[in-house]
Amino acid sequence: MPGLNGLDVQGEMSRKGIQMPIVFLSAEGDVPSTARAMREGAIDFLVKPVDEEQLLEALERARLQAVTVRQQQHLEKEADERLARLTKREREVCELVAQGLLNKQIAYELGMSEKTVKVHRGRVTRKLNVDSVAALVRLMGNRISRS
Repeated sequence: MPGLNGLDVQGEMSRKGIQMPIVFLSAEGDVPSTARAMREGAIDFLVKPVDEEQLLEALERARLQAVTVRQQQHLEKEADERLARLTKREREVCELVAQGLLNKQIAYELGMSEKTVKVHRGRVTRKLNVDSVAALVRLMGNRISRS
């Protein structure tokens, strides 16, 4: 990319939603460049010549962050796929259950009978393959779309 420096490339990646841990190496380490690199998400900012041990430690931190991000993305994708199985009404019931409301409160909130809430809760439990409210709350916490 002609005319772009490493900070410009890093900023562009960040704006496009590309999550990749970056260890920034520079021949000059001024405070504004370091601050910008860290603000844009760099794991570390090292000035050349770099001590081998320091570089290896920075790369290991970057590797661990990449693994963590990849695992979280997998959890988010799986949660969204499972939640997509629900009808609109089941989703409403699911969200209110996750907020800790009782069947009676959900029935009042959605204008339906308590028996109908129980039917929807049963469907939600089966479709999401969860066996407890705690598991449902964890699943809801892993979702991407907060709508």
